Amino acid sequence: MNLKLIINIAIHLLKARLKQSIIAAVGVTFGIAMFITLVSFMHGLNNLLDGLMLNRTPHIRLYNEIKPSDNQPISLSKEFNSTTNFVNSVKPKDRGKAIYNSKAIIHFLKEDSRIIDVAPKITTPVFFNSGTIEISGVINGIDVMAEEKLFALSDYIVEGKISNLIQNNSIIIGKGLADKMLVSNGDVIKITTSTGNLATLKVVGITQIGIAEIDNSMSYTSIDTAQKLLGQPTNYITDIQVKLHDISLAPTLTKEFREKFNVDAVDYQTTNSQFETGSSIRSIISYSVGIVLLIVAGFGIYNILNMMIFEKMDSIAILKATGFSGKDVKWIFIFLSMIIGITGGLFGLLFGFAFTHIIDIIPFETAALPTIKTYPIDYNVEYYIIGILFALGTTFIAGLFPALKASKVDPVEIIRGK
Repeated sequence: MNLKLIINIAIHLLKARLKQSIIAAVGVTFGIAMFITLVSFMHGLNNLLDGLMLNRTPHIRLYNEIKPSDNQPISLSKEFNSTTNFVNSVKPKDRGKAIYNSKAIIHFLKEDSRIIDVAPKITTPVFFNSGTIEISGVINGIDVMAEEKLFALSDYIVEGKISNLIQNNSIIIGKGLADKMLVSNGDVIKITTSTGNLATLKVVGITQIGIAEIDNSMSYTSIDTAQKLLGQPTNYITDIQVKLHDISLAPTLTKEFREKFNVDAVDYQTTNSQFETGSSIRSIISYSVGIVLLIVAGFGIYNILNMMIFEKMDSIAILKATGFSGKDVKWIFIFLSMIIGITGGLFGLLFGFAFTHIIDIIPFETAALPTIKTYPIDYNVEYYIIGILFALGTTFIAGLFPALKASKVDPVEIIRGK
C-alpha cells in the first residue's frame, strides 16, 4: 500500500465534492466547539458553587454531638422480667461541646501524612444586640492563619482584611447581619453569649459568601477572643477541621478518627450529599449534550461519504481495475473521513476556546456574589483532548462503513453496467 498515493487520492476525492466536504467539516467543528463550551462553562459553574459550599467545608469534621443517654429505664424491664414498660426519661448527657485532649489530637493529625493541615474552631450561638433588639447568630472562633490556608476565607471578605482578626476583641460579620444592624467596618457592636456574658467587639471586616442563611447569621473572631467570651480555658475547642490530600479517603478516615479519638466525626460527602448530586447531574448533562452534537456530526459525515461512493463508482472501479486492492480502496475513504475529522476538529478546538473566552469576559454582577465579576469558565486541557479524540473516533466510525462498502465494489459489474 502506497500511503502517499492513497492520501493524494483521498484529497482529490475531497476536492471533487468540496462543498459537501466543507459542510461535513463544519458539522464536526460545531460539535466540538459546543462540546468544549458547554463542558467548560458547566465545570466552571460547578467550581464556583464548590467554592461557595464544598471548599468552605472540611473534608472531615471532629466534634461532640448532643446525644440521648444509651441506658434508658425501658431497658430495665427486660432485666426484671416485668410486664411494666418504663418511659424513656433520661435526658441527653451534658458532656460539653469541648473536645477532650484537643491539643494532643491536633498534634497527632498534623503528623499524619494523609492530611494537608488542621484548623481548630470554636462554634457558639450568640445574640447580637442592636438597640433593644437581639439578633440570633453564630460566632466562629478560628485559628486565623489555618482557616485562611485551608478555606481561603479572605476570598469572601468585601471589607477589611482577615489578618485584622489577630487583634483582641475584633470580629468579622456577615453582610446580611451588618445590614440588619446598620454597622460598617470600624464600628463597635455588643453581643450576649449563651452563658449570659456581655461583650463589646470591634468590626474589622465584612464577609459575603452569597448564601443568605449564612450571611445573615455568621461571624468570625479569633480563638483567643472566643475563649474569653465564653470564659473558657485556652484548650477549649469545639471543632477540629481536617483537609486531606486525597479527598476520597474522607469516609474511611472519618470512621478511623471517630473510633481512635472517641469523638463524633462527619465527612464532607455526608454533609453535602445533595449538593454533590446536583454538581454530578450538571456535568452529566453537559457531557451528554456535547457528545450528542458530535454523534450528529458523525451521521452527517457518513451520509456524505455514502453519497460520494455512489457518485464515484466509476473511479472506484478504475482504481480496482488498475491494481488497487479492496483494502487500498477502504483506506482511501477512511483517510478521506479522517481528513474531515482532523480539519473540523482543529477548527472546533479554536472556536471552542474563542467561545469560552467570550463567555469569560461577559460581566456577571450580582449583589449576592460580589467577588464574582464574570461568568465562570474552567480552562481545562482535558476537555480539549476529550473533544478531539471523540471527534476523531466519530469520524473514523462514520467513514468506516462506507469504506467497507467501497472495498467490496466489483469493477467488472460497474464497467459492464456502464
